[in-house]
Amino acid sequence: MTDPILPRIRPAIAALAPYRQGKQAGPDAFKLSSNENPFEPLPSVVEALQHTTPINRYPDATAGRLRERLGARYGVEPDQVHVAAGSVSILHQLILATASVGDEVVYAWRSFEAYPSLPLVAGATGVQVPLTADSRHDLDAMADAVTDRTRAVILCTPNNPTGPIITRAEFTRFLERVPSDVLVILDEAYAEFVTDEDAIDGLAERVFEQHPNVVVLRTFSKAYGLAGLRVGYAIGNEKVLDAARTTGIPLSVTSAAENAAIASLDAESELRERVAVLVERRTRLIDGLRAQGWDVPTSQANFVWLPTGAETDAAAAAFAENDLVVRPFSGDGIRISVGEEASVDRVLAVAAILR
Repeated sequence: MTDPILPRIRPAIAALAPYRQGKQAGPDAFKLSSNENPFEPLPSVVEALQHTTPINRYPDATAGRLRERLGARYGVEPDQVHVAAGSVSILHQLILATASVGDEVVYAWRSFEAYPSLPLVAGATGVQVPLTADSRHDLDAMADAVTDRTRAVILCTPNNPTGPIITRAEFTRFLERVPSDVLVILDEAYAEFVTDEDAIDGLAERVFEQHPNVVVLRTFSKAYGLAGLRVGYAIGNEKVLDAARTTGIPLSVTSAAENAAIASLDAESELRERVAVLVERRTRLIDGLRAQGWDVPTSQANFVWLPTGAETDAAAAAFAENDLVVRPFSGDGIRISVGEEASVDRVLAVAAILR
């Protein structure tokens, strides 16, 4: 039987590996591969989901109520807020809006594994800048990589999958070196877990006002525990966000997601208590791994990074044998999400054997 003749696919897309999410866990295993919040939704959030718009009706295409709420929270106009199906959707929209054939997008590596696909899908070229020896963004090298072809720079803080933050001072110096017509995307998906007072906080410091080329991204998927509903947001200059809205798929944020996000904002004090619990578990994991001799970066997110190098695949298999589903990056390291309390000691026990 001969193979069918298929439509011609762009070579760059055909060569690009599709995004692979964290492996699903069995009923007796801990899923520590996708940086999800291990806590069940709050009762008030569940109640909000029971009052969604009937599913035979389209949602509000602008997520207007959520944008109003976020605008009031951060002291900006609703048009300075853009809501989409997860912050990664906004990343795609912003790159499509700014970069095309012959253009470049600069980002650190290793960082969020969706980044390489963004410029390729837009027809642009991705420029990867290696992390420092301590797994942090090398902002001087990233600034050096900016050329007259650069249309956007993506900064991930805390960095996924290694965990360190970008400091306020580093970010300020970086912006001084980057042309004001280059989009700077500050991806703060894990901002709620940050306890380092030196970390840049794009929303608290309102960096988008002094620098209209900066857009700050946040999500309800991590700290707020709404990963399955897919809702994230950006705050920045209205005209920049209008460009993102133009490239987005209409009606991608469901009424359920919008209602749950608003209910989560109402219950923020309870959610912050849960975040504090996860931060304490993160601290125990880092301290325990370092006590075993592992060179673990200082993570400010809801995960830790285990630099297993060439032994990564074998180490991931050892975790799996002990019902711990982790996220391996072959030849590089393993990202381990902070999960249930019972998972902490089990992670440390396996790591001790591997050491």
